Formats: sequence, C-alpha cells, structure tokens
Amino acid sequence: MNLSYKNAGVDISLADKWVDVIKGISKSMPAKKEIIGGIGGFSGLYRLPGGMALAGCCDGVGTKIEIARAAGMFTHIGQDLVAMNVNDLITCGARPLFFLDYIACGKLNIPVLQPIVESVARACSESGCALLGGETAEMPGVYPEDGLDLAGFAVGIVEEEKIIDGKNVAAGDAVVGIPSSGVHSNGFSLVRRALFSEGTPYSLDEAIPRFGGATLAEILLAPTKLYVNTALRAVSTGKVKAMAHITGGGLADNLRRVVPDGLGLSLDYTAWPRPAIFNLLSEEGVEEEEMRRVFNLGIGYCLIIAQEDVSLVLEQIEAQREQGIIIGEVVA
Repeated sequence: MNLSYKNAGVDISLADKWVDVIKGISKSMPAKKEIIGGIGGFSGLYRLPGGMALAGCCDGVGTKIEIARAAGMFTHIGQDLVAMNVNDLITCGARPLFFLDYIACGKLNIPVLQPIVESVARACSESGCALLGGETAEMPGVYPEDGLDLAGFAVGIVEEEKIIDGKNVAAGDAVVGIPSSGVHSNGFSLVRRALFSEGTPYSLDEAIPRFGGATLAEILLAPTKLYVNTALRAVSTGKVKAMAHITGGGLADNLRRVVPDGLGLSLDYTAWPRPAIFNLLSEEGVEEEEMRRVFNLGIGYCLIIAQEDVSLVLEQIEAQREQGIIIGEVVA
C-alpha cells in the first residue's frame, strides 16, 4: 500500500485552506500600521519606533511527542520545541530575544517534565535567547495520565531596513541547503503509520544495522538542529536574499513561501546524501513524491543567494562547523 500523510490523518491541502481562512479573518480586523506583511510567513513582524521590528512565532513538536512518550526518552524533545520556533524566527533575519513554553499534560510527572524543560533551557542558551517563562497545564479528562503536548513561542528583533523578505530574489540565484539531523519535528504521523502500524516489523528499542547499531528511537528522536548561529553568521555578510526553515511541506513548498510570484525553483534532490531513515520510510511504502511533499529529506534550512556571493556565504556557514550545499536555483 502506498502511504500518504493524508491517510495517516494529516491533510496538507486542508491545512492550506485553513491558513486562507485565518488570512481572511486577519484581513477583516482593523488595519494596524505597525504590522509588516501579513499572515503566512515563517514569523509575524511588528514595527517598533526607532526603525526596529519585533518578530514573533508559535509552534510545537507535533506527534513526535508520541515517539518520545512511547520510548520514555525526553532528553532532547525540549530542543525540538525551541528549534521549531527559533528556526522560523530567524528566516527574516531576526535575532531571538526570548522564548516561552506551554506544556499540557494529564497528570504532573516531574521525572518526565524536568528533562523536557532542561532541554528547553539548553536550547535557549545555545540560541542566545532567554527562557522568559511558560505555563504547565494539568488537564485530566482532556489528556490521559501519561498524555502530553508541547507548544512554544519565540520573539526576536531586527532592524526594519534589514528584514530579509525575499523581494530581491531573482532568476539564477542559488539555493544553498544546510543538512538536517534527520526527520526533525515534522511528518511524524506518517512516520508512525509507516513504521509502527499493525504488520510492520519495527520496535523503538531495536538496534538496526543500517543506523550503525543505533535504535530506531534514537534515530527518530535525534533533536531538530538549531540553525540560529549559522544563519545569522551568513546574514552578517549582507548577501542573503531569503531563507526558509524546511518543515512540513518539504523543500519545495517552504522555499516557495520566500520566492516572489512569477519565479520558480529547480531543485536537485541528488545533490546531498539522504539520511538512512528516509530510505527506510520509502521502503515501507511512502512514494518519492510524498516523501518530498512531507519530509526535509536531509536538508533542514535553506538560503537563497546570488551566484557571485555563494563562496562568501559558504565560508561563513563553514565557520560555524556546518556544511552548505548548493541544491538548486531560482528559475523564471
């Protein structure tokens, strides 16, 4: 059977329609001159006096939390939560200022919650932002005793004249990708359907040779990379035209969000080595088109740069001990 995100319970096309509904609601509100842009970007922007702007965003870790719960491994899930937010925040060039978390659970379980918040704190420190506060809501009757969900909120700041919005992207510009650590925090409803449905032979604590003896839980729970320092180092060159965090929707859909109307993308999906976890998902029935539509496939963050500036930006990426890979270009 060919597996899809939709038959795993997540309808991307319906989600797109929902975004359109939200945009309509937003447009019906009284206009505020402080709002820069609108709904649909990786982060929202709010103009401040003195030529500055606040950037804000909100996200969660999706059903990856179910893998962590089933495996009893919560050491890195807090980093996932921070990364899903700050990686979105920096796409406009904003520097993260602070982060807040929201934890909902059926019953307070300190041995479970403590490593999550410790992971949040470490990731905030690595991203240069403060863990300002949060909320833990105990909700019996809404969640089972071991039920758990996470959400996060990040705020950053950027000079208005230095906002990176993709408006100067042109045909011929290079798309540079930075590798992911694996699945990151998107597509886990499909992962769970492909690997842990009735009739599939996998268990979370199974050591798998193709993963070098690591267990499936360790591979799936590898934390989402924090791209803050690398992206802002690249931005410091003044040569980055657009950036995209590769989350749900895969490479093409997330890059289209920052490419002006009338332009397209030519991506080479053979330009980088694909992590073994994606090969396993493909073998279990997820077709290539759906793989590209749902997963990052090994590229977690992208920058769009003029061809003549690629070498300069790659030097800055490598200075952060990351790898920049030319994975395509913008086309007319």
